[in-house]
Amino acid sequence: MTEEKETPEKRRERMRQEELKGNPSGSIHGSGLPDLVGGLGWKGTGILILIILVAFIIYSVFFR
Repeated sequence: MTEEKETPEKRRERMRQEELKGNPSGSIHGSGLPDLVGGLGWKGTGILILIILVAFIIYSVFFR
């Protein structure tokens, strides 16, 4: 794939991956949500969202 035909999203992702290869301990902004979600997969991401929603509901019921 040439760089002229590469979409901006693909280019950003390729540049991010190259940066992480060169400096695995961190990037410009450190490790963030995209790295977490990318490592979990879609099932893990769904479970994480479900846990956050349940925690919010419990918080709103007991602390308001």
